[in-house]
Amino acid sequence: MSATGNCYDNAMKESFFATLKTEFVVHPFPSHAQARTTIFEYIEVFYNRQRLHSALCYLSPEQFKQLYYSLTP
Repeated sequence: MSATGNCYDNAMKESFFATLKTEFVVHPFPSHAQARTTIFEYIEVFYNRQRLHSALCYLSPEQFKQLYYSLTP
């Protein structure tokens, strides 16, 4: 994270957190532990393995990583 007012360094993080807030977190969690578990599942199960990302040619990050490693010698 950079200094206040420098939005370009934080663009990827801000984009991710905006996506997380708009797609997933719609209500307060009953406990900190439940929030951690639920958000971890969202990131590891849905965001990284199922959700298609336009910056990755509409592949999931997991599919993109597999494609990258299959083409890398």
